[in-house]
Amino acid sequence: MILVRDVFRLKFGKAKEARALMKEGLRIAAKAGFSSQRQLVDLTGQFYTLVLESTHASLAAWESAMSDTGDAQVAKEWGAWYERFKPLVDSGHREVFTVLDEG
Repeated sequence: MILVRDVFRLKFGKAKEARALMKEGLRIAAKAGFSSQRQLVDLTGQFYTLVLESTHASLAAWESAMSDTGDAQVAKEWGAWYERFKPLVDSGHREVFTVLDEG
């Protein structure tokens, strides 16, 4: 199993808007097959950090999910959502981990 974290550094003052929009993005992503997702926000460290965390059976499963947005309607919804989310973000990066143990 792998764990993927998409880490977004948000623009100052845009956290509330980004968090609300991410909830919508999670619903759209679920339609595309991303079933195990959660949204995280900073308590310490860099301010205005939003993390989208997901788990996948394998790296191949994650790659497949990333390249297959499902039907055309879902792809259209995702594209429209992404255009609204981009202006809220300063930068970001992705972390991919192998899950060794779950407690």
